Amino acid sequence: MHTVPTFCRICEASCGLLADVEGERVVALRPDPEHVSSKGFVCIKGVRYLDVHDSPDRVKTPLRRVPGTSRFEPISWETAFREIGARTRAIRERHGQHAVATFLGNPAAFSIAHAMFATAFSKGLGTRNVYGSSTQDCSNKFAVAERMYGSAILQPVPDLGRTQMVILIGTNPAISQMSFVHAPNAVDTLLGIEARGGRVVHLNPRRTETAERVGEQVFIRPDTDVFFLLSFLQVLFADHDPGAVPHARGQGALRELVAAFPPERTETVTRVDAAQLRELVRAFVAAPSASVYASTGLNMGQSGSLAFWLVNAINVLSGNLDREGGAIVPHGMFPLAPIAHRVGFGRGHARSRIGDFEAVLDQLPGAILPDEILTPGPEQVRALFVTAGNPVLSCANEERMRAALEQLELLVCVDLFRNETGQLAHYVLPGLSFLERSDLPLGAQGFMTEPYLQYTPAVVQPDGDQRHEWWIFRELAHAIGVPLLGVRVSDAWGAMDRRLRRLPLVGERLAFHPDQLYAGMVAATGQTTLGAVKRRPHGRPLRRKPPGDFVPGRLLTSDKRIDLAPADLLDAAEGLEALFERERATLGELRLITKRERNSHNSWMHNVEGLVRGKRARNYLYMRADDAAAEGLSDGALARVAANGRELLVHVRITDDLAPRVVALPHGWGHERAEGLRVAKRTSGVNANWIAADGPDAVERISGMTRLTGFPVSVSPAP
Repeated sequence: MHTVPTFCRICEASCGLLADVEGERVVALRPDPEHVSSKGFVCIKGVRYLDVHDSPDRVKTPLRRVPGTSRFEPISWETAFREIGARTRAIRERHGQHAVATFLGNPAAFSIAHAMFATAFSKGLGTRNVYGSSTQDCSNKFAVAERMYGSAILQPVPDLGRTQMVILIGTNPAISQMSFVHAPNAVDTLLGIEARGGRVVHLNPRRTETAERVGEQVFIRPDTDVFFLLSFLQVLFADHDPGAVPHARGQGALRELVAAFPPERTETVTRVDAAQLRELVRAFVAAPSASVYASTGLNMGQSGSLAFWLVNAINVLSGNLDREGGAIVPHGMFPLAPIAHRVGFGRGHARSRIGDFEAVLDQLPGAILPDEILTPGPEQVRALFVTAGNPVLSCANEERMRAALEQLELLVCVDLFRNETGQLAHYVLPGLSFLERSDLPLGAQGFMTEPYLQYTPAVVQPDGDQRHEWWIFRELAHAIGVPLLGVRVSDAWGAMDRRLRRLPLVGERLAFHPDQLYAGMVAATGQTTLGAVKRRPHGRPLRRKPPGDFVPGRLLTSDKRIDLAPADLLDAAEGLEALFERERATLGELRLITKRERNSHNSWMHNVEGLVRGKRARNYLYMRADDAAAEGLSDGALARVAANGRELLVHVRITDDLAPRVVALPHGWGHERAEGLRVAKRTSGVNANWIAADGPDAVERISGMTRLTGFPVSVSPAP
């Protein structure tokens, strides 16, 4: 047996793992105590990933659905590419390039070559109909950063290792680490803030597992964060005048906007006491360093873009942006943002046929994908390529998404499993688990306050006919007759690479390998080489560049100034008064928040037997005892949860960690039709997105997101 240091690729934490290998099989995954960043920490999902890798449900050869049935049959790669290519060409010839759509799922972001080649494939198709997981949970951050800083990629990160105060909104690091932040073992990092005399504040409708261990809880009514933040800024301007902020514009317009929302006015809606809010502002301003950080609980509400704009404005106006211990913008491996800016990545601003929505980082709203498929007319979507995604469960209104996907002339899924979306596919093409590919943690680089690099080889080779996603997308493009990136030179490269692979003995050594790509990326750091990184298998630290050069040096706005009052955000803010009055008129309604669970990750960890045993084999509707009693319910009762004309039946679990008139339902469940996921299919959870609103009227125009948390529901005993 030998041991291979590697790292987890489930989330931004990228925790170090040790893979014990016997022959060609991984027999154990363990935390890596020598890892340069995680230092022996890893969550349960990381060590249980071996069950994902070894699952008997893994797709290991291309599959084709038998026409007119729900059965699948194995086929060769050659047959798959030939048939998919012919069908896609026919659709493009009859209906145009925009009749073919793509959907990029979350796991692709944690595989460099996968993400790059899937994106290049979409560009080659020339379609505006590019969708993905970001419009479910984070595209507000991209939209706001582009407007304020000039690039969607420039994302401020809380400098948790040095800060004296952090306000955490809508996040629960004890369960899911942190999003858009590289912080393995985030709870210990937060405990470190308190140990040096700092403060950690949680703003959340629920007392989270993180708040139980560190910091102080401030309860807020779901989806009213925008009013808390308006009041925070109002107090900041009125009582702690920040003065003119260098290298910024729009300060006057922002001051005028927030003046109408003092905390004494908003406390009725937010349920955050005005005196408590004022004390938080005083402490925040007085702290030597501080930042506000927001995650999916804020992102997925109805005002995600406005709220995240205000989060950034607080960090700027308090002097904490680009400041040690504040909100800093890491450099990453190399200057990715200016490179992306120069080549126009994410700035094409395609607009949708339905609703005229603008793409955010090249992605259109996932909530309108069913409309693009079901609405007749020129350029109606008739084919869809999904990679590492499951829009049936992850997007709003599962029922309508299913109906739309069933109407497609062609649905192709690239995945490890035949999930709920794959069950509807015409073809399923098997990709690699993260133990079967080499990689660098590029997806986390822009979120690292303590930068490092780690190379992992493929720990083992695939035991079937699975292929790397870069190869799958290159060959799909070749079969369809479109060049990757829309650039014909890629055709010549592909042809040469195919010829090299056919050479006896030396072909595989001379042909393209992702490591060649990684070598160039590492060299671009100017600090090391891929060979040197390989010699440090537990990770090689990179030089940390102190903050202070982002403003104005790395800003990508045309005038090198931060825009504190982007025009379209100000326009959207004109609706805040009406929203405030609606909030005041609905104070008694129940609101549903979604939540994460320690043993789950989005929709794809429920096929691991050890994570869904016993009471963990379903999700529950969490309610306060008084709210449950008011609706005629008790612990264990079966409840009917209704919203937007649809309903769910789910068992109640009583808890004391929720604010009044709040119910919580873990997301990512509802696998009863997952024929390709035998363990998950036996679970009895329900999909929270079943009752979420979709369609153009439900989409927030700036981010392209829809309201997946904090929405009103009625709850009653099941009939």
